[in-house]
Amino acid sequence: MSLAGHFLFYHKQATSARTLFLRFAAGHLLGPEPLPFLTAADATANFQGAAHPASLGLALSRELGWPDGALEIDPDFIAAVETPAGVVPIHLARFTTIDPPRDWVEAGIGRFCAITELRGGHPAEMALLRQAYEHVLGG
Repeated sequence: MSLAGHFLFYHKQATSARTLFLRFAAGHLLGPEPLPFLTAADATANFQGAAHPASLGLALSRELGWPDGALEIDPDFIAAVETPAGVVPIHLARFTTIDPPRDWVEAGIGRFCAITELRGGHPAEMALLRQAYEHVLGG
């Protein structure tokens, strides 16, 4: 299965609702690869033919070398960015572990950050981060 699109990764603590986002070592929030430089958020895109969230989460976990079931794709969140190559879907990927899997992530991929630590990034990523944060918190 091809992983069409990019993903914003987060972990939400079940008991406290503390939400942390994955920032890749190169500084970008969307992965597995960073967005091209000339990218803008696109509120008009429609992705009716997107892959089923369960199969997408499984494929993403496997591509990153994480255990099956480590990621769950939110079926109610899909955004888009416009890149020089065209419109790209953005999915919200939640880590399903009880605690943030720091051992997988901080071994070179990046680190978990609170939203207050993520200021100053790519404008399209910041717009998507705000949209995702509101969605995750039920707003």
